[in-house]
Amino acid sequence: MNIDNRLRSIVIVGGGTAGWMTAAALGRFLTKDGQTRVTLVESDAIGTVGVGESTIPQINIFNRMLGLDENEFVRRTKATFKLAIEFRDWERIGHSYHHPFGPYGLDMEAVSFHAYWLKLHAMGEDDDLGAYSLQAVGARQDRFMRPNGQANSPLGAIAYAFHFDAGLYARFLRDYAEARGVRRREGRITSVQQDGLNGHVTSVILESGEAVEGDLFIDCSGFRGLLIEETLHSGFEDWSNWLLNDRAVAVPCASGGSFSPVTRATARPAGWQWRIPLQHRIGNGYAYSSAHISQDEAAAYLLSHLDGEPLAEPNHIRFKAGRRKKSWNRNVVAIGLAAGFMEPLESQSIHLIQVGISRLLAMLPDRDFRQPDIDRYNRVMAFEYEKIRDFLILHFKATSRNDTPYWDYLREMAIPDYLADKIALFESYGRIFRENEELFNDTSWFSVMVGQGLRPRGYDPMVDVMPVEELRARMADIRTVIARSAEVMPDHRAFIRDHCDAMA
Repeated sequence: MNIDNRLRSIVIVGGGTAGWMTAAALGRFLTKDGQTRVTLVESDAIGTVGVGESTIPQINIFNRMLGLDENEFVRRTKATFKLAIEFRDWERIGHSYHHPFGPYGLDMEAVSFHAYWLKLHAMGEDDDLGAYSLQAVGARQDRFMRPNGQANSPLGAIAYAFHFDAGLYARFLRDYAEARGVRRREGRITSVQQDGLNGHVTSVILESGEAVEGDLFIDCSGFRGLLIEETLHSGFEDWSNWLLNDRAVAVPCASGGSFSPVTRATARPAGWQWRIPLQHRIGNGYAYSSAHISQDEAAAYLLSHLDGEPLAEPNHIRFKAGRRKKSWNRNVVAIGLAAGFMEPLESQSIHLIQVGISRLLAMLPDRDFRQPDIDRYNRVMAFEYEKIRDFLILHFKATSRNDTPYWDYLREMAIPDYLADKIALFESYGRIFRENEELFNDTSWFSVMVGQGLRPRGYDPMVDVMPVEELRARMADIRTVIARSAEVMPDHRAFIRDHCDAMA
């Protein structure tokens, strides 16, 4: 056994969010002793997608891992805070709901809070699920604060995420990574060299003729998949029969309208529109099906539904929903869009970058690249993608909209077995179970199922052990505590002004 067979050179192909998140993490952990060299290759002539501006609370784990100062991070990226996703017109036109971070209410007598709400709702006494979530109430009132650590209070554990400028985020992480020894090479890659015996990538060749050699290559080249697909032909699993949207048009606009700490997702005739408020502008986009609306029509529709003047020309993006059959093939690991994409409906795109990085660090190889480790990485990443896929499909399937052919197809389409089983279980007694640490927990599934109009035939019989009057009293008390806690939270804009204003 070679006792020092560690990786000596890691090459990241592509910058953007995925490339510089990866570089920052590797710079944090692998370059300390100078034995492992990390190089990122990117070309200023090649643009990035740059619309992944909304996140979920798991990004706080990544930030803590890097040891970032949050106020500096927010200022540098002109970020705002996020407590929830607001869905408009999904179940039907005119209806809206929040998918908040954090739990609803609290469990009682060893029974899920969700079951108690379902009973109250079945009795015709409660239809406002959001009133039991501090994040949902705070979002409705444009309020935000960080958790204060107070025990036995909803204010003690507020879950939150961020909206940020993707270009500024990449710049911020580039500064972080380069300060920790990561080297950047500017240049367009013209060819890829492979080992004639095992097919491993040995180097990438730049336009200048320079060869950038490495032991491990991380493909962050976007949809193209320069290494994972064009070179190693890893294959692609197409999910576009469930996730119809294959185009997006994005455009920033001047600030205007609500400054609520939410990502707004509004269902449209042939897709959905996102609205992401930043400190200096609003990010907007229309993810749509090209089979149901043209590129020009989608751009015109988006431009007519902005809160302020557009600040740039529309950016048109093509994609296909699905994932690589192998995220890790030989000595190449694909992270970000190179590994797969499923549109940004639940702000999971940056999270999947983060998961790919954390799983790689947990299973970092040496120069032997043993197959059992590669196989496990591929299994866990496939699970991660597939369970997120099914959660996204739920939003399109569970709807009563019948106003366009787009929604007619989605409402009637066949769905994956896992999702079908999840819905059937919920429709029985309202039960939801989180499987094997899937990203979206039972609260998220409950939020979207209820928000999209699904109702079970019954509720958990364990709830009936509690007398009805006691149930009413406890539920009223929870609503009161949530409402009073929200009153303590400052205005979202005021919180930013006092702590992390990028415009000051």
